Amino acid sequence: MLRLFNFILLFAFLSVNAQDIPKQPNPPRLVNDFVGGLLTDAQKNMLEQKLVAYNDSTSTQIVVVIVKTTEPYVAADYALELGRKWGVGQKGKNNGIILLWAPGDRKISIQTGYGMEGVIPDMYAKRIITDVIGPNFKALQYYEGLNQGTDEIIKYASGEYKADPESEDGGFIGFIIIILIILFVFWLISRKNKNGGGGLLDGNIGGLPYTIFTGSGSQSGSWGGGSSGGGFGGFGGGSFGGGGASGDY
Repeated sequence: MLRLFNFILLFAFLSVNAQDIPKQPNPPRLVNDFVGGLLTDAQKNMLEQKLVAYNDSTSTQIVVVIVKTTEPYVAADYALELGRKWGVGQKGKNNGIILLWAPGDRKISIQTGYGMEGVIPDMYAKRIITDVIGPNFKALQYYEGLNQGTDEIIKYASGEYKADPESEDGGFIGFIIIILIILFVFWLISRKNKNGGGGLLDGNIGGLPYTIFTGSGSQSGSWGGGSSGGGFGGFGGGSFGGGGASGDY
């Protein structure tokens, strides 16, 4: 009988704490603060606008969630359940990312949907926590940590970081390529001048449009350009498989 009573108490305890995972926000938001007092309304709105703009241009959903504690869950499991319960990301693409912060536990977790595990592998998620978010949080710069952390996530997700940033060989090869390109351009200019062609600014360099080198002309917009076109429309039913990393500060 005593064992049965203890089992009932344990079941009741787990049932109550399982409800600590919040329901999907209504209206939906990409920045969800369930603690308050650590970010100003203006800071939360700036984060929201940035993430909405990125969602609108890519359909990738990065969600920031702040809860006091994840207990009795570990941070990774809590973030994973949030992503699944809310359906973060698009159905079929599974391009959702959860950035969870539990200040009461001093824990941070980044969990990626199935479709984002390749572009943000566990080691990159861990690096963002350790090198970017954690140091800012230790300095009590909470907005800066979340803002810079989401910037790093966006850079990885957008393909800006294709090589290991710590790889010296990759940087050297890139430098050599740039030097070769510069030498090739000067060779084209010299050849064109010998043939009686126009000057450097005649609109073409060796047959190549000048706009390539000046950056003028039409360019495709980036995720941060323009307005978000309104509020966040809602989650799309994405799925999570457990990719990501967690850490403390």
